Amino acid sequence: MLDCAAFPITGKWPARYPGRLQLYSLPTPNGVKVSIMLEEIGLPYEAHRVEFARQEQLSSEFRSLNPNGKIPAILDPNGPGGEALALFESGAILLYLAEKTGQFLPAAPAARYTVIEWLMFQMGGIGPMFGQLGFFHRFAGRDIEDKRPRERYVAEAKRLLGVLEAQLGRHAWMAGTDYSIADIAIFPWVRNLIGYYEAGELVGIGDFPHVTGALERFLGRPAVARGLEIPRPA
Repeated sequence: MLDCAAFPITGKWPARYPGRLQLYSLPTPNGVKVSIMLEEIGLPYEAHRVEFARQEQLSSEFRSLNPNGKIPAILDPNGPGGEALALFESGAILLYLAEKTGQFLPAAPAARYTVIEWLMFQMGGIGPMFGQLGFFHRFAGRDIEDKRPRERYVAEAKRLLGVLEAQLGRHAWMAGTDYSIADIAIFPWVRNLIGYYEAGELVGIGDFPHVTGALERFLGRPAVARGLEIPRPA
């Protein structure tokens, strides 16, 4: 195990428990993927809040861990082979934590790749498209006179919700009967679309009862409820 103090990021966010996994994040849809996963697997960790309002994600200390300047990122002093591991990108972190603990990712190859394909579906489709819809519906994009960009993302969000609806009409969870990292990746974005982005009516969320039912079950998990609030304000 390598002391976390060897990493520049700990100068800005000191570790009270340097032997634990360190999480640098904010409760956004991407951020809570990791806090929910950590709550689900029960791995000891310490959460540090990266404040967007102060552009802390662009600081040299944060970028020493993630050169892309985005949350979440982790620093695991007990990484593979006993070496410290710094890791960014929420999907990569979910895969790492699943493999580290043997939870929420099947060992059988076919089932494993089914989970991974839905994880990639979120990263390549759900996240970027729902995020763009949020920009054009709730934030600065609403001031753009040309409504075609918003219409494009509304249509694409509906299409993606249709894909989720069909899958959840056949299975209890995204990759089958078992809850997995695919669900942990996807449902925070569905929640954000309906809640924070206030786009539920816009996309006709009532037309997707299997999606909303699965979201309700997801939000009913105690670990999810805890993870949605982490990292908490100072």
